[in-house]
Amino acid sequence: MRLFRLLKIFFVAVSFGLDEFLLAHARVSWIRVPLNGLLFMRDISAPRAVRLRLALESLGPIFVKFGQMLSTRRDLMPTDLADELAKLQDQVPPFSSELAVSMLVATYKRPLAEVFKSFDETPVASASVAQVHFAVLHDGREVAVKILRPGITRTIAHDIALLKIAADLIAWLWADGRRLKPRKVIEEFEKHLTDELDLTREAANGSQLRRNFADSGMLRVPEMFWDYCTSDVMVMERMYGMPIGQLDVLREAGVDIPKLAAKGVEIFYTQVFRDGFFHADMHPGNVMVAKDGSYIALDFGIMGTLTDSDKNYLAQNFIAFFRRDYKRVAQVHIESGWAPADTRVDELESAIRAVCEPIFDKPLREVSFGRVLLRLFQTSRRFGIEIQPQLVLLQKTLLNIEGLGLQLDPELDLWQTAKPWLERWMSEQVGWRGLIRSFKEEAPRYASLLPHLPRLLHQRLLDNPSAGVERAMQQLLVQQQRRNSLLTFIVGILLLQMVWILLG
Repeated sequence: MRLFRLLKIFFVAVSFGLDEFLLAHARVSWIRVPLNGLLFMRDISAPRAVRLRLALESLGPIFVKFGQMLSTRRDLMPTDLADELAKLQDQVPPFSSELAVSMLVATYKRPLAEVFKSFDETPVASASVAQVHFAVLHDGREVAVKILRPGITRTIAHDIALLKIAADLIAWLWADGRRLKPRKVIEEFEKHLTDELDLTREAANGSQLRRNFADSGMLRVPEMFWDYCTSDVMVMERMYGMPIGQLDVLREAGVDIPKLAAKGVEIFYTQVFRDGFFHADMHPGNVMVAKDGSYIALDFGIMGTLTDSDKNYLAQNFIAFFRRDYKRVAQVHIESGWAPADTRVDELESAIRAVCEPIFDKPLREVSFGRVLLRLFQTSRRFGIEIQPQLVLLQKTLLNIEGLGLQLDPELDLWQTAKPWLERWMSEQVGWRGLIRSFKEEAPRYASLLPHLPRLLHQRLLDNPSAGVERAMQQLLVQQQRRNSLLTFIVGILLLQMVWILLG
């Protein structure tokens, strides 16, 4: 089976002229002439990016998702390929209703009528990993039921194995293959897919996001009904809203479009800079708008997280960037350990200046933070810097959010919207407020540690003694033993006196 699949992949790749990616290497470039002669009937007049997208679509849903993931790695992909792959749509025909029902019965181990009061067998959405049906619980609550596609685990395993073979081939044939680490990219893709195959994990992501915005009127997140959730099935509150891409419908409903656009950017920056936990797949298919103008988030399979170290890196970079302190930007890259230790600061500074300085010729309202990060990542690649996946995911999501905001309102001032959150966050991270916050967070730990400090210090000195310190410690121990002996003697005398008085 794997052999036939491999042959199909080869046939599709050649049919769409993708051999130009592989055969550009000097080792095998001589093959292109006879191959073009044999396949003279093929049409390869379309741009290479378009042909790559069409080829991935013809290979099926797993390759479509792989193309979508590649489009987020703009630090690795040429711009034309990344832009075209971003157009890939993860839509596939639904599997049969009978199969969906049988999977639910097998999951809950009881008839479907005992689980749901009603169940709509017609799916409302279908993608490569799962599809969604509407249902009603016996207590009357309306829910959306997400069911994992049958056999998807086996299909993914086969296709991932083939992609790893292709990655090894690219690393051998393509000049930049080893530097771009295609095998590592495939492994990253495999990890994302594995996470998406566990619907319990997705439900937990949604529950966390809902808790983060429990007191906010900006973003609504469906409630998860844990009694009905498993790794193969997720049941959540049914949400009613309007597609965010249908501007005419939004206007007819009286939604303030400019306010909606600004709110979307504010929501994302709140997730990133306040929570360090953000929805990383905010395309129009996963976002709706309620009648009151609040956002509704759906599909929580891909979430991004940022550590305090990541935030500190971003804070210092943004501060230095807006001060045009490109030397500090370069130093941060080296100090963080992402740039090789032997990188010359002046060379990295010059490269960053060449990329960033033209941005300041534009008004700040036209500055896209996503583009800033993208250009920094692209520049960093020249110096052998490995960009962390979570920051690439952040950059991709920033581009999506900013693009969505500008689509809603071309006059949106991205800087003015984000500035309050950036200033507050930077102050919390690197200012005096950050120092106070750190003391508050660490206070319980320090309180429990302080009583143990003398013992830990003593143990440390004994483990790594120096001659003078060790003698001093021994003298202190002898003195303490003498004090203890004297104290014991005095206590003994007092006890004897008490006994003598009682007996007398």
